[in-house]
Amino acid sequence: MTDAKIPDDVGKMKFEDALTELEGIVKELEDGKVELDGAIEKYERGAALKKHCEAKLTEAQARIEKITRNAGGIAAEPANLD
Repeated sequence: MTDAKIPDDVGKMKFEDALTELEGIVKELEDGKVELDGAIEKYERGAALKKHCEAKLTEAQARIEKITRNAGGIAAEPANLD
């Protein structure tokens, strides 16, 4: 699923909502109480949510880089997110 297109419902989610759902899926899978078929479905959903969250973070980083100002006006610099 990681190479597949992000489902429309996931693609429309806010970052925070997607991250919250992803955290819930991880907890359910870690608890080990999900049957195999359900675990596979949850894993696929989680992979899509992870991909969406990563895309949102990359987009935010790009926006931050564009906003960086210097003495000569607006200039793009790599964002230091560490």
